[in-house]
Amino acid sequence: MNVQLHAPAWAPETSFAGRLEVALETVPRSPNGFLASLSASDFELIRPHLRTVELAADSVLVETDEMLKRTYMPHKGVISLVVKLARGERVQVAMVGRDSIYGAFAPLVEGPVLNNATVLVPGVASTVELEPLRAAAGQSPTLRARLIRHGLAVYAQIQQTAGCNAAHTVESRLARCLLHTRDLSGSNKIVLTQEAMAQMIGARRNSVSLVAHTLQQANFIHYSRGHIEITNADGLIKTACECYAAVKAQYAGLLNCQEVGR
Repeated sequence: MNVQLHAPAWAPETSFAGRLEVALETVPRSPNGFLASLSASDFELIRPHLRTVELAADSVLVETDEMLKRTYMPHKGVISLVVKLARGERVQVAMVGRDSIYGAFAPLVEGPVLNNATVLVPGVASTVELEPLRAAAGQSPTLRARLIRHGLAVYAQIQQTAGCNAAHTVESRLARCLLHTRDLSGSNKIVLTQEAMAQMIGARRNSVSLVAHTLQQANFIHYSRGHIEITNADGLIKTACECYAAVKAQYAGLLNCQEVGR
C-alpha cells in the first residue's frame, strides 16, 4: 500500500523514525462529509485517533480479499472501488470522495474486502485505524448509525452503477462519471488516462477516446493528454444519464445532509 503519512498544515510538526504521523488536536469539520456529520461527542471519540495521509495517484489502498486496516475520509481526492475480473479486466463500481468514508462497514463487520480500492484522483484524507473506530462505534449508537448510512450510500451507488453499465450509452456514462468525479474532488480540472476512464465506465479505450472527442467537440470539456477540464457543466449534465441525479438523490436521502456537488 503506497500511502504517505504526513503532518497537515494546521498541525504541529512531529517526527517519528521513518515517517511523519500526527495526532490532530483539531481537525476541520468541513473538508469531509462524514466528519462534518458527526455530533461533537462522536467526533471526540475518534479525534485522538485521527491521522492525515496523502493519497498519491494510483496508490492501491487495499486489494480484494485483504483485511482493511484503516478507513479513509478524503478532504481532496477520489478513491475508486474496482472489481477485477478473471481475464484481467477492471471495472469501477463506485467512488468515494469528500462526501463520505471508505470502509464504513469494516468497523462493524469483520471480513476481507470485496474489491480493490485505488486512488483515482490524488489528494489528502483523514484516516482512522479500525480498532479504535470499532471501539468508538461500540460506545455510540449514533456513530454506528452514521457508519451504516454511509456504507449503504456506497452500496446504493454500486447498485446504480450495475444498472447504468448495462443500460446506458458510453457517452452518457462518461458524462456521469466526469460530473461525479468533479463533485467528489471539488475541481473542474481532472487528470484521467484513457485507461482510467475506460475502467470507470466499463468500456474499451477506443470507445472512450471517441466519446471524449465528441464531448470536446460539443465544448462540454477540454481534453488533452489525460488532462480534462469541464468547461460546460450544464451541457454535460444534459448528456449524462439519469444515474447522475439518482446517485445524488440516494446520498442526500441516506445521509440527510447537504449535497457536496456544485
